[in-house]
Amino acid sequence: MKRLRSLLAAALPSLLCACGDPPASPPERVPSPSAPVPLDPAPAGRAGPRFVEVAESAGLTRVLHGGGPDKDHILESVGTGCAFVDYDADGRLDVFLVNAWALDEEPSRVRAKGRNALYCNKGDGTFEDVTDRAGVADESWGCGVSAADYDHDGRVDLYVTNFGPNRLYRNRGDGTFEQVAERAGVADPGWGGGSSFFDADGDGDLDLYVANYIDATMDEVLAARRTTVWREKVKVLSGPFGMRGGRDRFFRNNGDGTFIDATDDAGMTDTAESYGLGVLASDLDRDGDVDVFVANDSNPNFLYRNDGGGKFTEIGTWSGAGVNGNGVAQADMGVDAADFDGDGRPDILVTTFAQDTATIYRNQGDLAFQDVAVPAGLKAITYNALKWGCGFFDYDLDADVDVVIANGHIYPQVDQDPELHESYRQKPFLLRNDGGKLVDVSASAGPGFQVASSARGLATGDYDDDGDLDLLITAMDSPPLLLRNDTPRSGRWIKLRVVDRHGAPAIGAHATIFCGGAKQSRELRSGSSHQSQNALEMHFGLGEIATIDRIEIAWPAGGKSTLEHVDVDRTITLREPAPSP
Repeated sequence: MKRLRSLLAAALPSLLCACGDPPASPPERVPSPSAPVPLDPAPAGRAGPRFVEVAESAGLTRVLHGGGPDKDHILESVGTGCAFVDYDADGRLDVFLVNAWALDEEPSRVRAKGRNALYCNKGDGTFEDVTDRAGVADESWGCGVSAADYDHDGRVDLYVTNFGPNRLYRNRGDGTFEQVAERAGVADPGWGGGSSFFDADGDGDLDLYVANYIDATMDEVLAARRTTVWREKVKVLSGPFGMRGGRDRFFRNNGDGTFIDATDDAGMTDTAESYGLGVLASDLDRDGDVDVFVANDSNPNFLYRNDGGGKFTEIGTWSGAGVNGNGVAQADMGVDAADFDGDGRPDILVTTFAQDTATIYRNQGDLAFQDVAVPAGLKAITYNALKWGCGFFDYDLDADVDVVIANGHIYPQVDQDPELHESYRQKPFLLRNDGGKLVDVSASAGPGFQVASSARGLATGDYDDDGDLDLLITAMDSPPLLLRNDTPRSGRWIKLRVVDRHGAPAIGAHATIFCGGAKQSRELRSGSSHQSQNALEMHFGLGEIATIDRIEIAWPAGGKSTLEHVDVDRTITLREPAPSP
């Protein structure tokens, strides 16, 4: 029946086109807080990329801790995530940074408990630290963050995963947050990694999936010593093999501000106790319900097919996305999805450990995937690096999605032996999409891509509201990186802020634009990359197109809205229409 539904869903658009588009209620246009960028002539030819690192001058100075200098326990390896999020609904992207602890080596003890940081975007390219006023500092050993309006009050809330109980920060709407994880039932005392809010059962409430990495205690962390030998050269930390994996959790939203642990009932029991890190909640087969992909470290990935009504079947190995093309489970960390090859289906990108290639799984339809890392050029570029946060984004506005990957080793000891030809601090990758073939343009991508760090989390968003996407990256034991996109403008763009009936980002909404005989699609998702959150906006590069023929919004609650003959180089806010009486 599932395959039959998929075939019918694939055939239906053709039938509708033959009979004319179905009627759709127009969405409400809401004026965007930022003024439209004036239309500039689009120069011919491709612009070379240019990114500039501006974190310090922008005011993002919080040092993000990651254990001790020698990294004796695997907890000290995974780092922390970050988010571009408009917490105060002023139309500007703010920044949230997750922090961990600093440890001394001898004797093993806690030197400092890092505090999370919230920075308010002042609108002039700089940020103000509002952490204490907002009430989100916390001193847990932080890991990741995802964002969504879980309680339908029109305000974006934050979920922070920790080594220890997680935090749910309910946005009060006055610039402050209330920590309600215990009351809401989502504290989950394990070692949380990636997380994502999504509507699993179509009831209009956002549910929550949390990937848990490893079962461990702080006593074990402080007592750990390096015992594993890396490439027969240096002694490094151990794991994850030999350690017990944490069990992932699925929390169903009760609709009253609380959740219930429905992991087993939903069919998401992590019986393998795999080492979960990345979470992608996406309608990967475009059948109208949300599937869940989990990037597992050193174990096969999970792909939970939504069978409708919030019941799931794990089909990772069957789908082809559980292991690579050689049938081998990789050490996967970060994950993202987008239509990489222009066939209308979302493909999956995962990042992996050193001495292994990052992978793109090409979506062949009906939840069947093919590893195309080699023909896409990923193996030749990424094999030696240790890869974490990642994202599909159109940095040059040429109407296809490019790839960015944040890199950094987990073993500081690799710097001790030059014969390894590895380094603890590594530069990020910027990979240009040339018709489905990736070209490494990192070396010519401006000074921002020449900064080496032991990077972890990565988020994309247009923080300076100039129409192109910028990058926020966390790094071990240092402040974050903010890579401002200064690429010379050679294409046009449009940015959609798609909000639900409560005024919050419509998680699960799909936007498709039609122009120049082609189409592009985006999906609004909670959680992304490695333990991070992209801006809850939909950004499209358009090449030389000056007018969009049509924009279609498929709303998560059902129904479709259409706009026609839309001018470009501007931001549009679209509100979900009220249901018909």
